[in-house]
Amino acid sequence: MKHYLIFFIMFWSLFSCNGSELVDWADKGRYEQENKQLRAAGEDSLRVVMMGNSITEFWYEIHPQFFTSNHLVGRGISGQVSSQMLARFRQDVINIKPRIVVINCGTNDIAENNGPYDEDITMDNIISMAELAIVNGIKVVLTSVLPCDGFIWNTSIKDSPEKIDHLNARIMEYVSKKPEVYYLDYFSSMTLDGRSMNSSYTDDGVHPNARGYDVMETKLMALLNQLLKR
Repeated sequence: MKHYLIFFIMFWSLFSCNGSELVDWADKGRYEQENKQLRAAGEDSLRVVMMGNSITEFWYEIHPQFFTSNHLVGRGISGQVSSQMLARFRQDVINIKPRIVVINCGTNDIAENNGPYDEDITMDNIISMAELAIVNGIKVVLTSVLPCDGFIWNTSIKDSPEKIDHLNARIMEYVSKKPEVYYLDYFSSMTLDGRSMNSSYTDDGVHPNARGYDVMETKLMALLNQLLKR
């Protein structure tokens, strides 16, 4: 009886203390109000959703005018891995009916934010997001993972450049076989040595600073302008 009681207490504590995480592990409710407002406002023929992690979230925080003036909808959540982004893809992308979705993910998978990195699982999640968008009439832009030679929050990862290169190669290979999906190469413009991010473009080696986002904005808008004219 005592063992059952201990198990019940542990079980109850898990749900009572961490209920919000268990219910909304992917943080689907993060942009609930903003999404409702977009749906109520009707379709915007120029709407583009930026789906991502902290790199996307901080981008909006640093350059909000860039998003508003170009009809970009920021849907980045710091720390998220590809499986979490896939879980909230319907709420934060499909249901607000954009013309284009730009997906940037993989950094936190490689950083092992949600357990050991499995490239196949990450790639499967990226493909699933792309396919969900395609069947809902949304054009897809898959971006490269940004260069990074280490994570300040997980210094045990020593081979991030190799993993990033390999994942980027797989994303490019997938895009090459999908005429309705486009590849955006941030990587080559954000590195000098092919491994780390250009120190002028980052303050922590992982996230772009204002200058880094300037570079990304130029590349992003060049592609979006082409797609929006079609």
